[in-house]
Amino acid sequence: MELAYYSDYAVRLVNTEEPVRGKDTLTSVEAVRDLFGGNSTAARRATDADVTRFRGVRGRLRAVFEAADGGDETLAVDLLNSLLLEFPVSPQIAGHDFRDDDGRPLWHMHLADHPSNATAGFAAIAAMGLAFHLTEYGVDRLGLCEAAPCRNAYLDTSTNRSRRYCSDRCATRANVAAYRARKRLEADRSENTGRTADTSQRASANGER
Repeated sequence: MELAYYSDYAVRLVNTEEPVRGKDTLTSVEAVRDLFGGNSTAARRATDADVTRFRGVRGRLRAVFEAADGGDETLAVDLLNSLLLEFPVSPQIAGHDFRDDDGRPLWHMHLADHPSNATAGFAAIAAMGLAFHLTEYGVDRLGLCEAAPCRNAYLDTSTNRSRRYCSDRCATRANVAAYRARKRLEADRSENTGRTADTSQRASANGER
């Protein structure tokens, strides 16, 4: 498994909340377990107490994205480093049960966590994955959706660093809103132009009398 894969852990956790809309799906231990995806062993460690702990880590991860999105590169790195110090991991070579054509394990790097609880394990992996993404692609590849009021986190993997939205849905919604705004502006300008022309005509007519 590529280490950059783990950066998605951070995105999944951050996006369990939409602060502007007042939405929060991280309300139960089942929601916590769902965040682990296919890692069922780690998910089974989760308890009700992890709900509150996960929310705390979520806020700190969102702060990293907010700093990056706001152009404060140093703050984003400092915030992420504090998470890395608090939630350490041990990189290990793993092969699991996958085999190549010669019957040998397909070796890859794996992040082994040694948590005291499910939150510590998840936070360690999420922070390390985000750190790999940041150092590989740059701080400006961490963003928050520009389609208000969404503000979901995303990782920009586009070739030209052009991503601005968390999903195609938000991109479409933003484009439709921009199109309607342009049409309203054009209509207002046309109406104002018509009024100006009408006023000029009346003034000209009055001058001829």
